[in-house]
Amino acid sequence: MKEYKYRINGNLYKVSVGDIEKNIAHVEVNGTTYNVEMEEAAPVKVSTPKPSSAPRTATGEPVISKPTVSSGADAVKSPLPGVVNDILVKVGDTVSVGQTVLILEAMKMENNINAIKSGKVTAVKVNKGDSVLEGTELIIIE
Repeated sequence: MKEYKYRINGNLYKVSVGDIEKNIAHVEVNGTTYNVEMEEAAPVKVSTPKPSSAPRTATGEPVISKPTVSSGADAVKSPLPGVVNDILVKVGDTVSVGQTVLILEAMKMENNINAIKSGKVTAVKVNKGDSVLEGTELIIIE
């Protein structure tokens, strides 16, 4: 039996879903049992498996971009450790301040990383799938 708890307008509701036999679901709400007739079979949730670990090098070490010494130009840096999900610009693109240039996954959340100034992208220092540490230079804008 799977149990769920909901709070609606300050009231707590406990809902337990029991066995489903053919088209009848046995549901308990706050201690009262109901047999609910379903018109269709319950949909089966299919989830896409996540990779079991971060990308690895040929030697088996995790791919981690470490913070680098500043190149002198304005660099968009990683605000926290994470994995690069997507790179939205390439070398030669013109960007404006505040434009999203990269998506970083950290703590199971996608974070938009924005350009710190307007200019031309002169270097992309990471690849999609790279693990980065806080302070890692991601994109150089001049």
